[in-house]
Amino acid sequence: MTPPDLTDRTALCRQRARASRGGAPALFLHDLAAAEIQERLEEVNRTFSAPAVVSPFPEVWGGLLPGARHVQDTELLALDPGAHDLVVHALCLHWANDPVGQLVQCRRALAPDGLFLGVLFGGRTIQELRAALAEAEVAVAGGLSPRVAPMGEIRDLGALLQRAGLALPVADSLPHTVSYETPFHLMRDLRAMGEGNALAGRHRRPAPRALFDAMARTYSERFAAPDGRIPATFEMIFLTGWAPAASQPRPLRPGSAARRLADALDTEEHRTSGDAGPPRD
Repeated sequence: MTPPDLTDRTALCRQRARASRGGAPALFLHDLAAAEIQERLEEVNRTFSAPAVVSPFPEVWGGLLPGARHVQDTELLALDPGAHDLVVHALCLHWANDPVGQLVQCRRALAPDGLFLGVLFGGRTIQELRAALAEAEVAVAGGLSPRVAPMGEIRDLGALLQRAGLALPVADSLPHTVSYETPFHLMRDLRAMGEGNALAGRHRRPAPRALFDAMARTYSERFAAPDGRIPATFEMIFLTGWAPAASQPRPLRPGSAARRLADALDTEEHRTSGDAGPPRD
């Protein structure tokens, strides 16, 4: 049976469009992620001639790679098989109903030994807001409802690269703390990022004002700095993998080593009672 969708794509697209039309979209985290991706590309000793970028905000990511093909992060990506030597999935994978499917499509779009670079929000993102909202909702409404999208942990997200068939997978995390005057300023920025509540299982009725007033009090009591401002954590997780190719390094077969580890470390090797096999020299 097909699992239910996590994300309401219609609501997500509406929120993103509203953010872009707002005149001052809060895309500073996209700017930060793009700068990080650029640094990582500079460390790769290769020139990419056929890149593609998956992103809902071409105004930020369009300038990252001149001449790159830009595609929206729809469920079915408009990428041709084997057509690209680089695919960047830019800060939108956390909204995918099928994140492994997105990665598989990116791998198929890569030529052999092509590079995949992805960045998405990780599990520590807005952890302070999550905690304050949960505590306030239990106090005001007596229970919890879906208000913040679940985001993956780095260990789980790194495993997705292998499931998608990408070679030499690497996942690393970059936490970033932003300071706000109040929790309401944070929520305004989230809307301006197009990162409002677009969960398919969200409550469709407007939340009572008392809930957000209680959230703001809890947030300030638990997390405010001495100057009264509140922190908001944004964790960006970067995923790196390569389309498989015969030229890539591979691990040696067990037992194929030409030298003993003890020789390399210039130490003695001692057998234990559990050792099996003939004695070693």
